[in-house]
Amino acid sequence: MKAVAVLFRFQSVFGLVIVFAAAVAFSPSYGGSLVFLGADNLFSVVRAISEIGVIAVGMTLVILVGGIDLSVGSVVGLASVGIAELLTADDWGLVPAVLLILAMGLVFGLLQGIASARFRIQAFIVTLAGMQIARGLARMWSGGEGVSITYGNGPGQAPVPFSLLGERTFGGVVPIPALIFVVVAVLAVVLLRVSAFSRHVYAIGGNERAARLSGVPVARVKVLVFGICGLLAALAGIVHAGQLNFGGPNDGVGYELNAIAAVVIGGTSLSGGRGSVLGTVAGALLVGVLDNILQLNDVDSNVQLIVVGVVIVFAAGLQRLRPASLGAAGAPPPAAVPEPPADSQADVQAGKGS
Repeated sequence: MKAVAVLFRFQSVFGLVIVFAAAVAFSPSYGGSLVFLGADNLFSVVRAISEIGVIAVGMTLVILVGGIDLSVGSVVGLASVGIAELLTADDWGLVPAVLLILAMGLVFGLLQGIASARFRIQAFIVTLAGMQIARGLARMWSGGEGVSITYGNGPGQAPVPFSLLGERTFGGVVPIPALIFVVVAVLAVVLLRVSAFSRHVYAIGGNERAARLSGVPVARVKVLVFGICGLLAALAGIVHAGQLNFGGPNDGVGYELNAIAAVVIGGTSLSGGRGSVLGTVAGALLVGVLDNILQLNDVDSNVQLIVVGVVIVFAAGLQRLRPASLGAAGAPPPAAVPEPPADSQADVQAGKGS
């Protein structure tokens, strides 16, 4: 039984190990070396998942409180267009442009959180509308056209330091976007480990009604979580524009589904209250390794989609089998929520959420 508990608790890590071993076994070789294990290839995997990984960290927080955010892909497109326009057409400085785009993502997320938490509109509906609004804003801002980014000191040219997002550091090996992903993930892990905010997030996802009756500021926490998710989606959009030297109003399509896939594969429950950022990181890496080895073997892109879909279904199936008493890898201890008033116990037992 203990072995089964460990298997469920670290399902994403075990899955990553299995996929990694399979990738090594099926890797093509070049000059006697396995292509998959090459440093350039491995860091390319991390670079490829960095944008989705940053978004998935924010999505993890939203799903932990029992919500979902379908707007993040459109926010990526809006942020990529915005940063490209500000740096080139509007000749903004790098720092104010980045801060404005991050603030835009934060406000966009906060507004969605207010609509969902304060006005009790389902997060699915709110963020579905947000997806359309953000995409429309991106197309209005750019006139429906993509914005190319060139670098220099003259009018219409972006500051040269922004090009670092497309570069590598530490001996020309580690991609800057991968470092950003790591920093975001570490900050999120710390946030979910040591703060009262963490206990509130897990308590709301576990039983929103009980959390509310116990004094947890449910609406405030939910609004903040959606704000963080919007902020990280905007950050991913900035990274996206920096990597491609281009801001596209139609960029980011499908990113929300990839982020949700990483969260689910990482073991976070879609019903909330159970999961971890570490699991999401493992889930994102698993999808990245899977995509990479399929590409190295020239597997048809349609087949790649099918394989990833099967993995998602398998991960979701494992969650159904997971005993309710188990947490997830990297998750903090069960939330210490005060007992609700005695006269509210009957209401609490009536069901989860409100």
